[in-house]
Amino acid sequence: MSRRLVSSLARVAVLGSVAIGVSGCIGEEIRHGYQIDQAALATVKPGMSAEQVLQILGTPSTVSTVGNKSWYYISQNTRRTVMFLGEQVEDQKVTAVYFNQGMRVERIALYGLQDGRVFDFIERKTPASGADRAFLSQLFRGLTRYEPFGSGAGSSIVPGARAGQ
Repeated sequence: MSRRLVSSLARVAVLGSVAIGVSGCIGEEIRHGYQIDQAALATVKPGMSAEQVLQILGTPSTVSTVGNKSWYYISQNTRRTVMFLGEQVEDQKVTAVYFNQGMRVERIALYGLQDGRVFDFIERKTPASGADRAFLSQLFRGLTRYEPFGSGAGSSIVPGARAGQ
């Protein structure tokens, strides 16, 4: 084989390997939450009991905090154009089932992305205690307060400091 042919085959192999590797970084479509079946939703009618709705639609994503009279089925479709980068919300649907006093379906409402704000399924922040104080403030507070047994009395090792300060 000629040297030129081997060089060409090597280049093609390297380019093929790079193309296969890069194709794995192309984005994806991600579905979060309850993907509602439109045929099942059509069977839910006003006057049905909560148990019947539970059998047809399944467990809701969340319920109202007061009285448990509203059930919400939340779904969100996002797209990531390049792997490992942020997602953009393409579609969001909230199906709300409202119940009356006797826990019978009163009405069903469908809300989309145009009806409200984007619901964050996964908040990428972890709340931490002490975030409201600066680091140096916490450090000096720790130096002026000594509680070896966690008594809460706040006995100080600094002369002249008031207790509990």
